[in-house]
Amino acid sequence: MSYDGGRSLLFHRNFRLLLIGETTSKLGTSVTSVLLPVVAVTTLDASTFMLGLLTAATWLPWLIVGLPAGAWVDQLPRRPVMLCANAVSAALFASVPVAAWLDVLGIWHLVAVALLSGAATVFFSTAYSAYLPSLVDRSELMEGNAKLQGGEQAAKVAGPGIGGLVAQTVGSASGLLLDAFSFVVSSVCLLAVRGAEPRPAAKAGRRLRGEISDGLRFVLRDPHVRILTAYGAAVNLALAGYQAVLVVFLVRTVGVDSGVLGVLVACGGCGGIVGGLVAGRLTRWLGTARGLLVVQLTASPFGLLIPLTRPGPRLVLFAVGSVVVLAGVVICNVIIVSFRQSYCPPEMLGRVTATTLFLNYGTIPLGALLGGALGSLLGARPTMWIVTVALVAANGLLLGAPVRTLRDFPEASHR
Repeated sequence: MSYDGGRSLLFHRNFRLLLIGETTSKLGTSVTSVLLPVVAVTTLDASTFMLGLLTAATWLPWLIVGLPAGAWVDQLPRRPVMLCANAVSAALFASVPVAAWLDVLGIWHLVAVALLSGAATVFFSTAYSAYLPSLVDRSELMEGNAKLQGGEQAAKVAGPGIGGLVAQTVGSASGLLLDAFSFVVSSVCLLAVRGAEPRPAAKAGRRLRGEISDGLRFVLRDPHVRILTAYGAAVNLALAGYQAVLVVFLVRTVGVDSGVLGVLVACGGCGGIVGGLVAGRLTRWLGTARGLLVVQLTASPFGLLIPLTRPGPRLVLFAVGSVVVLAGVVICNVIIVSFRQSYCPPEMLGRVTATTLFLNYGTIPLGALLGGALGSLLGARPTMWIVTVALVAANGLLLGAPVRTLRDFPEASHR
């Protein structure tokens, strides 16, 4: 490979393949986030409860197999795990249009697809996070994660519009073939990566419970990993509550139409793209720990503009607030993921990643339930105040931790 370490990672063949494959897969996932509920509502006449169940089925696998997945991934080469997960997901999403064509599609078929593809995502995401350090140097992890996050945010911006167009052109069920194809593209890119992946060291017959316990102990005992995991869980709790009332707030409380709604929601995604573009430069300037603290203390208060949104010129308050908050969230993700990849022992990275994601994603269903309940009880605008204030309050975890005294996070716990 002729890659020059001083150049952009876009000149790194293996990383470029990973970026293309993963961005394509995320685009397919973003399209499916629109099409799957549309299939449930328009084709199967699903109830609100079943739509909620469909959403829950996507996240539930993190709570069921999240911890074991980390232990298994640490015992296996990461790329074959990712390829198997892609194959499972492609087959699952291709099954929906086939069932629709045969007139045998039912709501429980969709729930099963959401649940099983969610399980495949658990394994893919855990292996994927542990795979990147084998492709690039430790010093390039920040740039790599920033580009991958930027690609993901771009996919999230483009996906809903493409999903709507696909639904109108070929139908929502048939449109899921696009997601199935995106997993095929991801697999082709992974297969094209050159070089042998280092095999995990063989372990002498340890039980799964012991492997999982090692990951939990590392996360709970290490002060840096522990506080960043707790912070991620708190932020996800607030953001899930925000997402739960977002559409109701904009459509019913503020009174925007569907076109304006799409533009306003896309603003947040654009902020995420900006965050991915500037994350590397910002951390080189401020440092990783100080950069995280400064960004979150600066960005999260902009969320308080969102509940002030009104029709007319004050719609700009939502746009500004969501752009800055989402930019901060992406920068935060880039810093934390890069820190975890460089800091954790390579042989434990799968377990540590799975444990942190298990704890972080475990608050998402809770936040969604709380947001929905508060929205029904208090109304959308008061709930928006509660969740945006909670987002700011989460910064207290960083202020009360070693983060506030550091310029940079330590690079390795195992040296």
